[in-house]
Amino acid sequence: MLGPLLVVDDDASVRGLVVRILRSWGHAAIGEAGSVAEALDYVDTWRPAVVLVDVGLPDGDGFDLTRQLRVKPWAMRIVIFSSDADPANNAAAERAGAIGFFPKDELLSPALQRLIEDRTDDEP
Repeated sequence: MLGPLLVVDDDASVRGLVVRILRSWGHAAIGEAGSVAEALDYVDTWRPAVVLVDVGLPDGDGFDLTRQLRVKPWAMRIVIFSSDADPANNAAAERAGAIGFFPKDELLSPALQRLIEDRTDDEP
C-alpha cells in the first residue's frame, strides 16, 4: 500500500472525482489542494508518496509545481494531468520531472493505476 497521496486541482469537483477514483483503487489517505501554495504546505507536512497535479493552477502551473516537488529530500511519484490532451504536455511533464502525463478523460485508465502504484511489470 502506498503512503499518502495528494490531488492538486483548482476545481473542487475534479479533485473529488480523482479522490473517488483513487479510493476505488483502495487508497485511503488522500489529501487535496487547490493551488501551488496549498500543495507545498501539504507536501511539507504529510510527505505524500504520489502527487497528481493539474497543469492549470491559480498561482502557477503543474509543471512548475512538479519542479519544486522534485527538489524535496524524499521521493515522490508525480503525475501531471490536464483537460488539454496536447501531446506536447507529455514532453513538458517529463522535462519537469513527472513520471507521466494523462489527459483528464483518461483518469480512469488502468495504465494510470499501474503508473502511480509502480506496477509497470503488470500485463496491460
